[in-house]
Amino acid sequence: MNAQTATVLTAAVELPHGADEAVELPAAIARPAPARRRLGIPAPDPLGWLLGPALLVLFWTIGSMSGLVDPRVLPAPWVTVTTAADLLHQGRLQANLLISAWRAAQGLFFGVTAGVVVALVAGLSLAGGYVFDGLVQVKRAIPTLALIPLVILWFGIGETMKVTVIAISVFIPIYLNTHTALRGIETRYVELAETLGLSRWAFIRQVVLPGALPGFLLGLRFAVMAAWLALVVVEQLNATSGIGYMINLARTYAQSDVIVVGLVVYALLGLTSDLAVRMLEARTLTWRRTFAK
Repeated sequence: MNAQTATVLTAAVELPHGADEAVELPAAIARPAPARRRLGIPAPDPLGWLLGPALLVLFWTIGSMSGLVDPRVLPAPWVTVTTAADLLHQGRLQANLLISAWRAAQGLFFGVTAGVVVALVAGLSLAGGYVFDGLVQVKRAIPTLALIPLVILWFGIGETMKVTVIAISVFIPIYLNTHTALRGIETRYVELAETLGLSRWAFIRQVVLPGALPGFLLGLRFAVMAAWLALVVVEQLNATSGIGYMINLARTYAQSDVIVVGLVVYALLGLTSDLAVRMLEARTLTWRRTFAK
C-alpha cells in the first residue's frame, strides 16, 4: 500500500460502554467512492427512430409553404395526404398494396428458406462449404438487377419472374449472415460440448443454432429491405398491378402526387417490416447484452 492509500483518518467512536476511543479508518473507506461513468449508449427511446422522418416532413412542409419547393416537382404534404385519401376511397391504393405485399411475402419466404438451408449445409459440413460457398460468392459479385434479363428469358414476364428476383435478392443476405454466424461459433463451446459428450444433433440444436441466431436475425433485417427494393424494380417491368404499376401509370399522366404517395407507401412498408424484425430480435435475444443496453 503506498503513502496515499495508507493515509488514515482519526474518528471518535462511541463504544457501548460509553467510553470514547480514537479509531483509525482508511481514507478509502472514509471517502465515498466516485460514481462510475457509463461508457455505453443509454437505453433508446422506443419512438426515437421517428425523429429523422419527422424532421424530413417538417422541412418538406416549410419548403412547400414558403414556395421554395415547386408543387409541380414535389407536391405539398397536405396535397399528398388528400391524394392518399382519394386513392383509399377509390379502393386503388389498398388493392395495389395487397398485391405488392403478397409478391414481397412470397419472395421473402422462398429466399429465407433457401438461404437458411444452404447456409446450414455449407456452414456445418466441409463438403457443403466447398460446393455452395464459392457459388454464392460468385453470385454475390453479380448484381441481382443484371440477372433480370436472364430470369425473364427463363420464366417470362409474369409473376414467377417477379417472385424469383425478390427471392434471389433475399437469399444473399440470409446466407452470408447465417453462414458467418455458424462458422463463428467459438471453439470453447465446441470443446465444452465434446467434454459433455453431446451428440451431433444435440450439439447443433443446443449450441450451434442458438449461437447463430443473432446472425440470422441480422440477415433477416437486410433481407426484408432487399425484398422491398427488388419489388420496386420488378414492378416497373410490364406490371399490371401493384404499387409500382400505380407509380408508372401516374408518371405517364404526370401525377406527381400519386407518385409521392406510392413512394411513401414503399417507405412505410420498409420501416414497418424492419421494426417488426427488430421487435422479434429483442424478444428472441433477451439473453444478449450489447453496447446499447
